[in-house]
Amino acid sequence: MGGKCPSRKVKKRRYSHKTARRDKFLLKGDDAVYDELNKPEGEKKSLPLDEDLPGMGQYYCLHCDRYFANVAVRDEHFKTKRHKKRLKQMMGPAPHTQLDADLAAGMGLPDNGPKLMSI
Repeated sequence: MGGKCPSRKVKKRRYSHKTARRDKFLLKGDDAVYDELNKPEGEKKSLPLDEDLPGMGQYYCLHCDRYFANVAVRDEHFKTKRHKKRLKQMMGPAPHTQLDADLAAGMGLPDNGPKLMSI
């Protein structure tokens, strides 16, 4: 009578497909992109040729951390709402750092108040 449900394999395959797809589009964190944008012009270098990336890695949006197949696609991306939102986000205040998180959690330098004079 019975046995395993035949749809069980399908669900497992669907789950693994989602995780593989999610890992494919990992982006740099906001702090890494912010550091790249604030580098002086002398430190910024041209993009090397890479056969594994779209457009040989030459058409890149630094704010969104994405590569494009050609100039036309990249220029269309510059007009999108997602890019404009990301641009505004990167031009705002600096992203939070680990030091900010530690201070908020009370793990920073102790504040023992003013020193009292001993007699």
